[in-house]
Amino acid sequence: MSLRTLRTLIVCAVALLVSAAAARGQNVPGAASTPAPAPAQPQSPEDALGRSTPRGTVLGFLSAARRGDNALARQYLGTRSNGAAGEELARQLFVVLDARLPARLTQVSDAPEGTRDNPLEPDVEVVGTVGGRNGEVDVILERVRSAKTGPIWVFSNRTLDAVPALYADVDSARQRRLRPQFLERRLGNIPLFEAVSVVLGLLLLYLVTVVLSRALTPLVALIWRKLLRKRSGPPADVLPASARMLLMSVVAHWLSAIVPLSLLVRQFLGNITTLMIIAAAAWLLIFVNGELERHLLRRVPRLNSAGAISLLRVGRRIVDVLVVFAALLATLQHFGVDATPVLAGLGVGGLAVALAAQKTLENVIAGASLIFDQAVRVGDFLRVGEIQGTVDAIGLRSTRIRTLDRTIVSVPNGQIANMSLETLSARDKFWFHPIVGVRYETTDDQLRAVLDGIRELLAQHPAVDTQSIRVRFLRLGPFSLDVDVFAYLFARDYNGFLEIQEQLLFGVTTVVRESGTGIAFPSQTMYLGNAHDSFARDALSLKP
Repeated sequence: MSLRTLRTLIVCAVALLVSAAAARGQNVPGAASTPAPAPAQPQSPEDALGRSTPRGTVLGFLSAARRGDNALARQYLGTRSNGAAGEELARQLFVVLDARLPARLTQVSDAPEGTRDNPLEPDVEVVGTVGGRNGEVDVILERVRSAKTGPIWVFSNRTLDAVPALYADVDSARQRRLRPQFLERRLGNIPLFEAVSVVLGLLLLYLVTVVLSRALTPLVALIWRKLLRKRSGPPADVLPASARMLLMSVVAHWLSAIVPLSLLVRQFLGNITTLMIIAAAAWLLIFVNGELERHLLRRVPRLNSAGAISLLRVGRRIVDVLVVFAALLATLQHFGVDATPVLAGLGVGGLAVALAAQKTLENVIAGASLIFDQAVRVGDFLRVGEIQGTVDAIGLRSTRIRTLDRTIVSVPNGQIANMSLETLSARDKFWFHPIVGVRYETTDDQLRAVLDGIRELLAQHPAVDTQSIRVRFLRLGPFSLDVDVFAYLFARDYNGFLEIQEQLLFGVTTVVRESGTGIAFPSQTMYLGNAHDSFARDALSLKP
């Protein structure tokens, strides 16, 4: 009796004893009423030949048949695998699979229940299709149940019935191929002819891509100059190393599926070319990402933003990391490794990092918004809340503003994005709006002369927008007759506006003086009296 069988019997005996004890406990008066635990189901013994999964059956059969152990190989066949006929059928099946089965062994299910692609036949697994003279034949595995080994996967009888005809077709094709005798030798399990063909073929493909790149470069240069009329020339190498590697890998992968090689070589070549395609695609994407960054960096000086340069560099690094990560996931997927736990772990970790760095990410995203929307630019004179100054630099986390006191204030970008900004340097016109107060002794004719004189002064000045001129007698003020002067001025900057405003204010004072009146000053009338004196005294008017 084996150790595995003894362990199974012990588990069953313990389960029976527990069930019996529970039943006795229920029959005892006053005992607690508890449900009896279900008896443990004995586990099916694992198959020693690895036939518990579809992939294990296929790999186990190919390994045994490749070693020439047909007696072991026929154990992977269906019910028609007895005796010498079964061994011969196993040999023929190996020859057919070795020559015609698609090299996708890593995609065969490694689950005990299979892929269950067809719900109507849950115990049937199609691992590939083999072409023959009479059409294509599916290579089918079926799940059978045995009292000794439990559920196992074996080659279906439907596939085995088509093996003799497929073998005859493959054997006749092999006899038509003429090879030197020394190339029929083997390097381990690989024929020497096929190994030499693969190495020379890859070298030849690479040389072809180099020649193609050198041939296309002058042609692309001609099209660039004639049709596009570009001053700057095209790149010196039309097909960079990453593009040549990708092209070579794709062609080699396509050839590995149609060239008559053994399954082991085709599987090896398919895996190598797939890895080369993934690596070359990632390399090419990283190369294109770098070229895109350099193209955008040449345009950044126009924006005059150091934050844009930092943002582009960070963005490039993030894209590069994502490309490498996607390449790793594609590699795991090709070899049948489930990457779902990895993605779930990264998702949880990313969420934790995002929560921990919430404020930092908020400022970075707000900085990106400020940079690309151009809401704030370096050199802008603006007012942010109580802060007024010139933007000195825009970073990923904060914006530095130089105040009128020549100090630097760093404001988080998230705060700027949520506040109302007043960009003073972005105005197209300057507002000229003084209130001119004349004395109350001014007559009506003098006041009209003041109004007409100011209108004429503004209309004749070249920096004044004549459509915006408005001069009106506004109100009777506490100390003066107020005249509202309204106009927009054209100026290159704030200093230029102050210069024009100074000229206009001098002109206004001249107009008031020539009209026979004057600028009013605040005045106050005080009455002095004596509470013990019965006579009122004259009021004194005090004017400063």
